[in-house]
Amino acid sequence: GFSYKAVIFEESGVLLPAPHRTATDWEAQSCIPAGTIQQAALSGGENSLSLQFSRGELTAVEFLQELGQQCFEIANVRVPVHSFLWDLIRSEMIKQLPIMAEAAQCIRAEGLKTALLSHNLCLRDEGKFLPLDQQHFDVVVESHQEGMPRPDPGIYKLCLERLGVQPQESILLDSSSQNLKAAAQLGMKTVKVDDPEAALKELETHLGFPLQGFVPYTHSVRPGMEIPKDRLQKYLEDVLGAHTTAPLELRQFDHGDSTRSYLVKFGGRLLVLKKEEEPPDGPSGPSVPREYRVLKALAEAGVPVPPVLALCEDRSILGTPFFLLEHCAGHIHHAVSLPAVPPRRRRACYGAMANVLARIHSLDLGVAKLQDLGEHGNYIQQQVEAWTKQYRAVETHLIPAMERLIQWLPLHFPESQRTTVVHGDFRMDHLVFHPDRPEILAVLGWKFATLGDPMCDLANNCMSFFLPAHFGARRGLRKCDLGHLGIPTAEEYSQMYCGLMGVERPENWNFYLAFAFFRLAVVLQGHHRGSLAGRPAPGDSSPKDAEFVAELAWDFAIKEGFRVFESLPPTKLLARHSSTWAG
Repeated sequence: GFSYKAVIFEESGVLLPAPHRTATDWEAQSCIPAGTIQQAALSGGENSLSLQFSRGELTAVEFLQELGQQCFEIANVRVPVHSFLWDLIRSEMIKQLPIMAEAAQCIRAEGLKTALLSHNLCLRDEGKFLPLDQQHFDVVVESHQEGMPRPDPGIYKLCLERLGVQPQESILLDSSSQNLKAAAQLGMKTVKVDDPEAALKELETHLGFPLQGFVPYTHSVRPGMEIPKDRLQKYLEDVLGAHTTAPLELRQFDHGDSTRSYLVKFGGRLLVLKKEEEPPDGPSGPSVPREYRVLKALAEAGVPVPPVLALCEDRSILGTPFFLLEHCAGHIHHAVSLPAVPPRRRRACYGAMANVLARIHSLDLGVAKLQDLGEHGNYIQQQVEAWTKQYRAVETHLIPAMERLIQWLPLHFPESQRTTVVHGDFRMDHLVFHPDRPEILAVLGWKFATLGDPMCDLANNCMSFFLPAHFGARRGLRKCDLGHLGIPTAEEYSQMYCGLMGVERPENWNFYLAFAFFRLAVVLQGHHRGSLAGRPAPGDSSPKDAEFVAELAWDFAIKEGFRVFESLPPTKLLARHSSTWAG
């Protein structure tokens, strides 16, 4: 029942197999006397080369030099130990490294931190010996560089300090009993790695979640959110006409909303299951059957969406309606600064985003059979009323800026509104990009889709330009050097879209931004209300988030108020009621 916060992986013996254990076959192939490598590596007791290397007292190059000399003295023959370590250990690593790397990914997906204790494993000019993406780890500590060889407890204290956790909140995986003893004396939980698979089973017991079956953007199914696998398996066999002997596997997607999304491994297929839950977190609430029909129509109209497979409205199977989609593998950028994309390609990614939004807004409603998706006209009026009602339902304390906005927005509705399909929540992290090029494979998150004013989608999409990079609820680009990042400005991006649509950006653009931030403030206030009721929101959020965003919305309302004021002829100024002026 204890909640751990970090797992520390020792490099030697955990990510890399211990050298002496893999030597037998290589010695036979190389005509080296049997046992030479093991004797050379282990002789000397506590000062053996193997222990000196595992403690970080020797670098990889030093270890090889010493090992070669010891082997020569034992066998009276030159032993190509460099070839042994490079060829054999690397082939053994193909077996051991992937399961440990996947375990590290699963751990981070659950919100825990990971650390790598490394030995600076470089072999001359051949680069890092460990072919592992260091992004799997929050912290990398190289003992040789720090001058603290294990089992010096200082190296563990340094690692814990950089992770920001207490000793009792961490677990160390190591193959050295001496290292494990030193860590345990600090209060760390330890797991000895003799057999990697057995060690991971023990680690799973401590953590309480599986360490295999990782798929990006997913985590293990949260307690209370399980669904009956036996009934789902039977349904899939009936609908898909396929049978599998492998057990059905479930994971849950990171996006936390009232429509729960699961990754389903069914035989050799990856499927997405979207299941309706109550209560809804928005004014209209999610409707699984409606979203299924929208996705089906959009796919037929050529909009990039995941292929839909089946809709089930029979509540006896999973309790609420659900539908199935094909899983669309690709990259979802949760950070709008696109750190995983080379700077030279980032502008093209924003261009692809503007292009797909323009495609959605250019759909012929009749051809796409979406003319009944919503009412024609009055979209913004209905949205403001609905979100105001939702705000009152989740209100916990007075937010002055929200009260001003609730009065101001109805007085400044646009006089004319175009009607197109609107996504309702269009933003970067609802897009699946091709892993190697700036191409959007699928648009996700259609539960608020309806007919409405396309400028509302664009304003929602542009909010990130005005949110600070450190804003936990939704990190943005405010005060970032966009030129250095290779990202267009808000002005340039909105003009990209308008150019594709062949329209001018409206004069009252600040109204649309004010409404977009008003809506976000309602969502964040809902998260705060949920956290007070024991339902914490996903991500890094604060009770003050709604107030901050409401003030941003009011800033845009003030700008729009000044624009209107300056555009009025002098004779109209006194005729207008003072309550209509922002600020």
